[in-house]
Amino acid sequence: QVQLVESGGGLVQAGGSLRLSCAASGRTFITLTMGWFRQAPGKEREFVAAIGWSTSNTYYSDSVKGRFTISRDNAKNMVYLQMNSLKPEDTAVYYCAAKTVYSGSYLDRSSYNFWGQGTQVTVSS
Repeated sequence: QVQLVESGGGLVQAGGSLRLSCAASGRTFITLTMGWFRQAPGKEREFVAAIGWSTSNTYYSDSVKGRFTISRDNAKNMVYLQMNSLKPEDTAVYYCAAKTVYSGSYLDRSSYNFWGQGTQVTVSS
Protein backbone atom coordinates (compact mmCIF):
# COMPACT_ATOMS: atom_id res chain seq x y z
CA GLN A 1 0.00 0.00 0.00
CA VAL A 2 1.04 3.56 -0.75
CA GLN A 3 -0.57 6.49 1.01
CA LEU A 4 -0.65 9.90 -0.66
CA VAL A 5 -1.51 13.30 0.79
CA GLU A 6 -1.71 16.44 -1.32
CA SER A 7 -1.33 20.00 -0.12
CA GLY A 8 -0.74 23.47 -1.48
CA GLY A 9 -3.99 24.21 -3.23
CA GLY A 10 -5.79 27.52 -2.90
CA LEU A 11 -7.17 30.57 -4.63
CA VAL A 12 -4.95 32.53 -6.99
CA GLN A 13 -5.47 35.17 -9.65
CA ALA A 14 -4.91 34.43 -13.30
CA GLY A 15 -1.23 34.66 -14.14
CA GLY A 16 -0.22 33.64 -10.65
CA SER A 17 1.59 30.58 -9.37
CA LEU A 18 1.03 27.73 -6.93
CA ARG A 19 3.09 24.73 -5.91
CA LEU A 20 1.31 21.53 -5.03
CA SER A 21 2.99 18.92 -2.87
CA CYS A 22 2.29 15.23 -2.54
CA ALA A 23 3.65 13.32 0.44
CA ALA A 24 4.00 9.59 -0.13
CA SER A 25 4.30 6.98 2.60
CA GLY A 26 4.07 3.22 2.95
CA ARG A 27 5.58 0.94 0.34
CA THR A 28 6.91 3.73 -1.86
CA PHE A 29 9.69 1.48 -3.17
CA ILE A 30 7.11 -0.29 -5.34
CA THR A 31 6.18 2.95 -7.11
CA LEU A 32 7.09 3.19 -10.80
CA THR A 33 5.47 6.46 -11.79
CA MET A 34 3.88 9.37 -9.95
CA GLY A 35 1.21 11.40 -11.65
CA TRP A 36 -0.92 14.47 -11.19
CA PHE A 37 -4.46 14.49 -12.47
CA ARG A 38 -7.22 17.08 -12.18
CA GLN A 39 -10.97 17.11 -12.28
CA ALA A 40 -13.11 20.16 -12.94
CA PRO A 41 -16.82 20.20 -12.05
CA GLY A 42 -18.83 18.17 -14.54
CA LYS A 43 -15.73 16.91 -16.33
CA GLU A 44 -13.73 13.72 -16.43
CA ARG A 45 -10.53 13.41 -14.42
CA GLU A 46 -7.68 14.23 -16.79
CA PHE A 47 -3.96 13.68 -16.91
CA VAL A 48 -1.75 16.66 -16.07
CA ALA A 49 1.81 15.43 -15.55
CA ALA A 50 3.83 12.37 -14.57
CA ILE A 51 7.36 11.53 -13.47
CA GLY A 52 9.27 8.30 -13.14
CA TRP A 53 9.98 7.42 -9.51
CA SER A 54 13.53 6.27 -10.27
CA THR A 55 14.10 8.00 -13.60
CA SER A 56 14.15 11.62 -14.67
CA ASN A 57 11.51 11.14 -17.33
CA THR A 58 8.69 13.66 -17.19
CA TYR A 59 5.48 13.89 -19.17
CA TYR A 60 2.93 16.67 -19.55
CA SER A 61 -0.43 17.22 -21.11
CA ASP A 62 -0.45 19.72 -23.95
CA SER A 63 -2.61 22.09 -21.94
CA VAL A 64 0.02 22.59 -19.22
CA LYS A 65 3.28 22.04 -21.10
CA GLY A 66 5.59 25.00 -20.62
CA ARG A 67 3.65 26.28 -17.60
CA PHE A 68 3.73 23.38 -15.12
CA THR A 69 6.75 21.47 -13.84
CA ILE A 70 6.65 18.14 -12.04
CA SER A 71 9.52 17.12 -9.79
CA ARG A 72 10.28 14.67 -7.02
CA ASP A 73 12.48 14.32 -3.97
CA ASN A 74 12.93 10.62 -3.32
CA ALA A 75 14.77 11.19 -0.04
CA LYS A 76 11.68 12.93 1.31
CA ASN A 77 9.17 10.81 -0.61
CA MET A 78 7.70 13.97 -2.08
CA VAL A 79 6.37 14.91 -5.50
CA TYR A 80 5.70 18.50 -6.51
CA LEU A 81 3.76 20.30 -9.19
CA GLN A 82 4.91 23.85 -9.81
CA MET A 83 2.14 25.69 -11.63
CA ASN A 84 2.94 29.02 -13.28
CA SER A 85 0.94 31.35 -15.52
CA LEU A 86 -2.26 29.90 -14.15
CA LYS A 87 -5.46 30.30 -16.12
CA PRO A 88 -9.11 30.12 -15.00
CA GLU A 89 -9.43 26.86 -16.95
CA ASP A 90 -6.84 25.32 -14.61
CA THR A 91 -9.45 25.45 -11.84
CA ALA A 92 -10.04 21.91 -10.60
CA VAL A 93 -9.39 19.45 -7.82
CA TYR A 94 -5.85 18.17 -8.28
CA TYR A 95 -5.01 14.58 -7.37
CA CYS A 96 -1.69 12.88 -6.82
CA ALA A 97 -1.51 9.25 -7.92
CA ALA A 98 0.96 6.36 -7.81
CA LYS A 99 1.38 3.71 -10.48
CA THR A 100 2.94 0.54 -9.17
CA VAL A 101 2.33 -1.79 -12.10
CA TYR A 102 4.11 -1.99 -15.44
CA SER A 103 0.95 -2.43 -17.46
CA GLY A 104 -1.01 0.56 -18.69
CA SER A 105 -0.07 4.03 -19.81
CA TYR A 106 1.01 6.89 -17.54
CA LEU A 107 -1.67 8.91 -19.37
CA ASP A 108 -4.49 6.67 -18.25
CA ARG A 109 -5.96 7.21 -14.80
CA SER A 110 -6.98 3.56 -14.63
CA SER A 111 -3.27 2.63 -14.64
CA TYR A 112 -2.78 4.26 -11.25
CA ASN A 113 -3.71 2.21 -8.23
CA PHE A 114 -3.19 4.64 -5.35
CA TRP A 115 -4.70 8.12 -5.04
CA GLY A 116 -4.65 11.04 -2.69
CA GLN A 117 -7.74 12.85 -1.47
CA GLY A 118 -7.23 15.86 -3.75
CA THR A 119 -6.58 19.56 -3.25
CA GLN A 120 -8.66 22.38 -4.71
CA VAL A 121 -7.07 24.91 -7.04
CA THR A 122 -9.18 27.92 -8.00
CA VAL A 123 -7.93 30.50 -10.49
CA SER A 124 -9.90 33.72 -10.67
CA SER A 125 -10.01 35.90 -13.76
